[in-house]
Amino acid sequence: MRVSDAHPTPSGHGDLPGWRHVYSGKVRDLYEPDSSAAGGALRDRHGDVVLVVASDRVSAYDQVLSPGIPDKGVVLTQLSLWWFDQLADLVPNHVVGTDVPAAVEGRAMVCRRLDMFPVECVARGYLTGSGLAEYRTNGEVTGIPLPAGLVDGSRLPEPIFTPATKAELGEHDENVRFSVVVDTVGPQAAETLRDLTLAVYARAEAIARERGVVLADTKLEFGTDPTTGAVTLGDEVLTPDSSRFWPADAWQPGRAQPSFDKQFVRDWLTSDASGWDRASDTPPPALPADVVERTRARYLEAYERLTGAPLAL
Repeated sequence: MRVSDAHPTPSGHGDLPGWRHVYSGKVRDLYEPDSSAAGGALRDRHGDVVLVVASDRVSAYDQVLSPGIPDKGVVLTQLSLWWFDQLADLVPNHVVGTDVPAAVEGRAMVCRRLDMFPVECVARGYLTGSGLAEYRTNGEVTGIPLPAGLVDGSRLPEPIFTPATKAELGEHDENVRFSVVVDTVGPQAAETLRDLTLAVYARAEAIARERGVVLADTKLEFGTDPTTGAVTLGDEVLTPDSSRFWPADAWQPGRAQPSFDKQFVRDWLTSDASGWDRASDTPPPALPADVVERTRARYLEAYERLTGAPLAL
């Protein structure tokens, strides 16, 4: 999570031993080492670091909903750590360690602070979501022409890099052409981000496919390590919150695919059962218990299918 993506600390978030709570996003809370001896030791050991804590909060349609999804934060953190290990030979990552306060054990990582690129790095191997909407308008996605006749869920001839600008909190990211990335970060950095994004997707897609899971697309964030100068993978990686994972045995182009994420939350919010109007200023209603439980089950299934092991809770 980048500080630019967060909002000031809300009430109700306490500090943790050695750490001071400074920001919260929709899902994650950000802490910095405090002025205590413990905080000073952290700085001496690791340099400029932050503690990134994944909560159980769930958001949809730019709204933070209640209640949260039990164990979601653990899934996001543990799955990210697993993927960072799978990708270690491709790109360095920002994780320093998991020696964290007991209150957030399992859902937190100590991470090196990066100078983040102001670009969402998206790789797509299948057509859906905003890419599908753009394709239906002009036959392209971020200026990349695609074959005629593709439908929702179609596999693309080859994965494509479809970047987006990072929107302010509460607004939507905007898909942009590669030339915009070049103008934003320079040609060399833009090519590096594109190449790394596609390399990460290729590795992850192959691993997921072996486990009966389709990785349709994924969003990555990179920054520069201020100490080494290396382009480094940050934030979360290849979780159900940042990627579209579909069960391979249910993949059927031409319709919306079942997915390992908060699909049940979105479906319920837009159904007559919720009674919520997205266009209104009215906050969404509380999630029913069955929607919460089914969503939790999908997150856990994603972890177990991909890693091949049950999540230790």
